[in-house]
Amino acid sequence: MVLDTPRVRFAPAPSGYLHVGSARSALFNWLFAKHLNGTFILRIEDTNVDLAKPEFYEAITRPLEWLGLLWDEGPYYQSQRTEKYIEAVNSLLDSGHAYCCVCSREDIDSRNKETGFRGGYDGHCRNRQIKDGPGVTVRFRTPDSGTIVVTDLIRGKVEFHNSELEDFVIRRSNGSPVFLVANAVDDADMRISHVIRGEDLLNTTPKVILLWEALGYGMPPQY
Repeated sequence: MVLDTPRVRFAPAPSGYLHVGSARSALFNWLFAKHLNGTFILRIEDTNVDLAKPEFYEAITRPLEWLGLLWDEGPYYQSQRTEKYIEAVNSLLDSGHAYCCVCSREDIDSRNKETGFRGGYDGHCRNRQIKDGPGVTVRFRTPDSGTIVVTDLIRGKVEFHNSELEDFVIRRSNGSPVFLVANAVDDADMRISHVIRGEDLLNTTPKVILLWEALGYGMPPQY
């Protein structure tokens, strides 16, 4: 995505207090936006209702204000945009990029123990044509071959082989979408041009790019 001025986002989850690593990420995004006369967006990733706690919302915003890292847009709350994410999941189901799964974690672990499979989910439900309903998980159908190339402005080109990526969950069994879907939808809607994140999130990037491509969003942000 190419824009005249950059649009970046800081997207913490309200599952704890703002720590030094998160503050550092917010600072880098804020400095990048200010240096290039861009837009710094605050987005709260609260799609996981089991982890998001009300007391931690202000525990994120108040330290940012104290540090002087004031946002230009937001805060946007992903919990208020659930319908958009569900629409995206349904679109992926309709296009064949996703499928329904009824495997529990215990089922998966048991099968993997028997077979010695170490790649995470073994694709047990991939071709079973399970109907959607209560308690059903939705997984993204990762391509069997090919590679995803993440062009990282710091690390350069990083290749991920699709064969090494499992069919990952995009909607939990309780009906809530996971943050990967929310990130793709929000980054597209909010016209995010650059994603500045920690090294620990690099491995999730190919999954977001797969979602981005499957949803027809065009060129993804720069990383």
